[in-house]
Amino acid sequence: MNEKEVKERERVSELYQIEDELHKKGIELVGGTDEAGRGPLAGPVVAACVILKPDVFIDHLNDSKKLSEKRREEVFKEIVENALSIGVGLSDVAEIDEINILQADYRAMKRAIAAMKTKPQFVIGDAVEIPDLGIDQKPMVKADAKVAAVAAASIIAKVTRDHIMRVYDSVVPEYGFAKHKAYGTKAHYEAIEKYGILPIHRRTFLQKRIEAGKLVAREREVAFEDPNQIMNDFLRQYGLPD
Repeated sequence: MNEKEVKERERVSELYQIEDELHKKGIELVGGTDEAGRGPLAGPVVAACVILKPDVFIDHLNDSKKLSEKRREEVFKEIVENALSIGVGLSDVAEIDEINILQADYRAMKRAIAAMKTKPQFVIGDAVEIPDLGIDQKPMVKADAKVAAVAAASIIAKVTRDHIMRVYDSVVPEYGFAKHKAYGTKAHYEAIEKYGILPIHRRTFLQKRIEAGKLVAREREVAFEDPNQIMNDFLRQYGLPD
């Protein structure tokens, strides 16, 4: 093992420290929760909750944003194979526009926890405290880069949401969803102006730009599959929910 590999193993080992401390206190089922898709202009926000087995070490575990797409998908499979319990939930565009992205994020996280066969005794969130959860929890800033279970949840949520966006891309490839995942890139705004606002676009995210005259676009009707169905079909390939 070379120096770089040793440092990487040390970094990953540090991610397990908080969970190890909780295990020593008798809290065996520690769930990490995180989301993907808070900021994009279209598509759902997806959340995951993961309980890792205490005796399993997952190489390259990290905040999903710090991993390449290829590496994320590799680690995703390792997490699925070695986690004690995984749950995934989402909030769709209609719900995001109705109750705002933060409340939608909370609902997605609650749904992720509800989908778990084995529920956590304690939840660590990435700077988020979920209201009325009914489970002891601790929000921690940058938890996805500090806590193994939260890092795992960030990867599960990100890979799942990216799959949904690729399915959308297959319907309307001209928007480039497979590339930018619906974030507000220059190319995405140009596609909206050229081709129109889709049913999967978040109107509340576009409203200020439209009102300021910075975005002029027509409504475009296109039929999309329910994101819950896309998510469930994808997860079923990996034996989830567990």
